[in-house]
Amino acid sequence: MKYRFNLRTWLLVALMALPLLTNVAFGQEEAAAAADPGPESAYSSEEYIASEGYATFAVNNLWICIAAALVFIMHLGFATLESGLTQSKNTVNILFKNVWIITTGILLYAFWGFNSMYPGDGNGFFAMGSWFGGDLNDASLTTAEYNAGYTWWGDFIFQAMFAATAATIVSGAVAERIKLTSFMIYAVILVGLAYPISGYWKWGGGWLDARGFYDFAGSSVVHAFGGFAALAAVLILGPRKGKYTSSGIKPIVGHSLPLAAIGVFLLWLGWFGFNGGSALSADPKAVSYALTTTSLAAAAGAVASIFTSWIVLKKPDLSMALNGILAGLVGITAGADTVGEGSSVIIGLVAGVIVVFSILFFDKIKIDDPVGAVSVHGICGMWGTIAVGIFSFDPGHSLGVQILGTVAISIFAFVFSFVVFFVLKMIMGVRVSEEEESEGLDVAEHGAPAYHIS
Repeated sequence: MKYRFNLRTWLLVALMALPLLTNVAFGQEEAAAAADPGPESAYSSEEYIASEGYATFAVNNLWICIAAALVFIMHLGFATLESGLTQSKNTVNILFKNVWIITTGILLYAFWGFNSMYPGDGNGFFAMGSWFGGDLNDASLTTAEYNAGYTWWGDFIFQAMFAATAATIVSGAVAERIKLTSFMIYAVILVGLAYPISGYWKWGGGWLDARGFYDFAGSSVVHAFGGFAALAAVLILGPRKGKYTSSGIKPIVGHSLPLAAIGVFLLWLGWFGFNGGSALSADPKAVSYALTTTSLAAAAGAVASIFTSWIVLKKPDLSMALNGILAGLVGITAGADTVGEGSSVIIGLVAGVIVVFSILFFDKIKIDDPVGAVSVHGICGMWGTIAVGIFSFDPGHSLGVQILGTVAISIFAFVFSFVVFFVLKMIMGVRVSEEEESEGLDVAEHGAPAYHIS
């Protein structure tokens, strides 16, 4: 088989190599410093292992690694949810995109994102990144000198699982009509460059953190970012063929609600790591409290969306119930550790109502989002962040600052995504042809269907 390396291929390769090349350029100073290690760490690994605090450290680090594994499971949940809510002829395409997102996301976060998002320096708005790696023999990376709760590598793998989620959110919103290579390039840029910038604003000690903005596990840093990036992409991409007709909205039904339901329950399971791991230790009170408020909000979101959609649509709608669970989960993520149990129920209930009307609103104005990603992650992510300013135990969590933070992150994600997607549209196009869309992307883009039914 002969392969043709056209402009798209070379552009994709160049974008993948950019973080590594940049790392080489900015890593020279670090390499010089490594040649002269300076004074030895105050602790050796052996001495710390023998100390009284090591048992606690080991349990904390074990939990952060388990939490990372749970967040990884969320990518399987997104893949099955997106597949189930779209047509069977696009299943391979959905799964392929999710494979691309998590694999390139981890590599890009290692090459650039991790050290640009958690630099401990920078100007408050932007910090340079470099290869994340540490010396296995450096005790400061494996003892309380680095962090009392976990190692350098535990920190990296946990945060890397978060990074890829932003592009996964976009994947569902643009499903069934986007060019594969265009999405692959877009995902690389979004995860590799944009996410670490706004993530640094809060979690890396940037300007939002300095103002007192609070986002425990990412209602805005992760979810609103992904939701509004998705909105920009959908606006440029346009709706699926036949979705909006002169006679009204034509439903394009997903091919497997069982698969979608499996995806949502996998996501709920993964959220125990998403929120529970964000306690950044195995502290019994902090972890168990976060898991409890998370589940209360998810359950309340489902109940609210079930009854709201039943009243509005006249029938109990499973897809709305599933999105209600996710709405509650997204809503509680910003304040899972700082709002009361009753408040978590209220946050979930409001999110469950919001998501139904938001999905119907975007459909009414002809913004086609096959899985409701903009509503679930974008709109409910903003609500959850604002809710911290309303319900938090901490009087330092100002409602005004919470609004400022979520609006700033959402606008940044929207503008960055819009510019990148528009440029890609001008250079190489972002949408498949009508014939390819009708045939299905599994055959048109991959040459093979997901299902062989005789």
